[in-house]
Amino acid sequence: MAGFQGGKKKPLKAPKKNVTEEDETDLEFKRKKQEEQRQLKELQKKAQGKGPLTSGGIKKSGKK
Repeated sequence: MAGFQGGKKKPLKAPKKNVTEEDETDLEFKRKKQEEQRQLKELQKKAQGKGPLTSGGIKKSGKK
């Protein structure tokens, strides 16, 4: 068994990502996405202050 090597093998290195230059359309797209995310978070904060929209579950009549 001369070819067997024990121990952990090192993981393969991930290839480096190429640095891409962003043009105006990419920058505008990123700004738009960030704006949408910010608005969504604001709406979620507003919705948390209110109670649930429906009173789920079984309705009880109050009679026994």
